[in-house]
Amino acid sequence: MSETIDITKVPVRKLHTGAVMPAMGLGTFGSDKYSPDQISEAVYGAVKSGYRMLDCASVYQNEHQIGEVLGRLFSENVVSREELFITSKVWNDQHREVRKACEKSLSDLGLSYIDLYFVHWPFPNYHAPGCDGDSRNPDSKPFSVDEFMDTWKQCEELVDAGLVKAIGMSNMTISKLEAVLPLCRIKPAALEMECHPSFQQQDLFDYAVAHDIVPIGFCPIGSPSRPERDRTAEDVADTELPEVVTVAKNHGIHPAVVCLKWAVQRGMCPIPFSVKEPQYISNLKCTTVDPLTDDEMELLKKAERNCRLVKGQVFLWPGAEDWQELWQ
Repeated sequence: MSETIDITKVPVRKLHTGAVMPAMGLGTFGSDKYSPDQISEAVYGAVKSGYRMLDCASVYQNEHQIGEVLGRLFSENVVSREELFITSKVWNDQHREVRKACEKSLSDLGLSYIDLYFVHWPFPNYHAPGCDGDSRNPDSKPFSVDEFMDTWKQCEELVDAGLVKAIGMSNMTISKLEAVLPLCRIKPAALEMECHPSFQQQDLFDYAVAHDIVPIGFCPIGSPSRPERDRTAEDVADTELPEVVTVAKNHGIHPAVVCLKWAVQRGMCPIPFSVKEPQYISNLKCTTVDPLTDDEMELLKKAERNCRLVKGQVFLWPGAEDWQELWQ
């Protein structure tokens, strides 16, 4: 019998809509290493062990398999739809047909509504899943406020239609948010952002919180299984940072668990991915026991190395010279 976590002890985040979301979710991006069936089976085991927040996306190419697993969970009375908080995202090549994209995700997931629907990237720059890191699409363009707001207005219409409960943004910067937030009829409820001890994005985190936008952190342990195209020689491993290792030794836990405890206690909702039962159980359970001390939280601030792992270089447009141009 698998261990079941007391979900009443898992911290929660309240969205400006009034909805409540668990402060620890299960990511479902399997990189290039895991099959859709492996990922959906992890979803089945994770929900049975206590997970109630699932972070999905159409581009992960596994929503249909996850939908079959959700059907099993509902039919076995493991959980009801209302007890789950499920996200999905519109991919870059469907910014002009958001409703069609959302309806496809709803169909694949076997749901009548999605709790939180994101604009996955703030521009319609497309690349094929699994492409090489040097791939470039000649149709790619820099960020456009007008184009983004056209996409966002379609997302707002999804809320009006009851297809989604809330909408969010992802992979944004402060300057982009400052440009679009005043134009939103329905403001984002959450912001997905890369966040881990070596890349804390404190200014962006603070900006989101100040605007009543819940930060959701991807790559929360430094994404050790990320695709090769997203790796560079300068990257650091969060689980090997001396600050993280010190705190791990203090508690007798794995450094990856320190990264997750830090994220939750800071006020984020991390969405780690794992297909391994001991890992995903440990990831959720760590939010309910043995919190880090204030001194340890201060120490972990010093783990900042400004190490962005998901650089997004495949989305660069003709004439762009450096991936950092995506993050202006």
